[in-house]
Amino acid sequence: MMNKLLFGRFIPGNSVIHRLDPRNKLLLSFYYIGIIFLANNWLTYLVLFLFTILAVRLSNIKMSFFIRGVRPLIWLILFTVLLQVFFTRGGATYWSWGPIVLSQFGIVNGVYIFMRFVLIIFMSTLLTLTTPPLSLADAIEAILKPLRIIHFPVYEVALMLSIALRFVPTLMDETEKIMNAQRARGVDFGEGNIFQQMRAVVPLLIPLFVSSFNRAEDLATAMEARGYQGGEGRSKYRILTWRAADNWAVIAFVLLTGILIWLRA
Repeated sequence: MMNKLLFGRFIPGNSVIHRLDPRNKLLLSFYYIGIIFLANNWLTYLVLFLFTILAVRLSNIKMSFFIRGVRPLIWLILFTVLLQVFFTRGGATYWSWGPIVLSQFGIVNGVYIFMRFVLIIFMSTLLTLTTPPLSLADAIEAILKPLRIIHFPVYEVALMLSIALRFVPTLMDETEKIMNAQRARGVDFGEGNIFQQMRAVVPLLIPLFVSSFNRAEDLATAMEARGYQGGEGRSKYRILTWRAADNWAVIAFVLLTGILIWLRA
């Protein structure tokens, strides 16, 4: 399961989405999460799904790859959807038992919540799959640069985020190795009830924390040996460039916003 999670992984490519400015992709991803809440009927969600599928196709990444990557998160999504379905009142009531109610509004809101989750996961995954972690850190640094006026630690925050994104796949792979080693010693992570399964995961945490702290110490030593003192006054090896394709991407999102507002019930 761990090796199917896509967050933090980068797939090299030369597609239109890969070549977009990281600053543009980051801002448009946050903008997309915001305009999702403009959708309030099946037609607006259909437009969002078609737009997202088009973006995935332009990245030259197979849709099946996204579906396999989202699959480990499906239980978290379904849990949130069920809470929405059984604890939302309104419209026709189909079944009730104490505080638990199955209503028309609950079912509709549950479906909408499910689609929002899937759309947000797809777009955020598309961002990380098509943007190298270091370029994403450069984009965050460039966006936060005006905050230096109030002495906000822009360079430190960008470095922290870049390291976190870089080591998410590494920690996943490390977890998978530890799980395989314990399976070889007879540990069954799927045995028993939910509490027993949670207890079986606890032995993973100690070696994972030890490995993480050791890796952090090695990284700090390497940075200190190379004389790292923050980003002030440093030149850039990777120059972020805004191209014509970025303008077209912004126009596409503006048109998407207009369509969603027009189709709102």
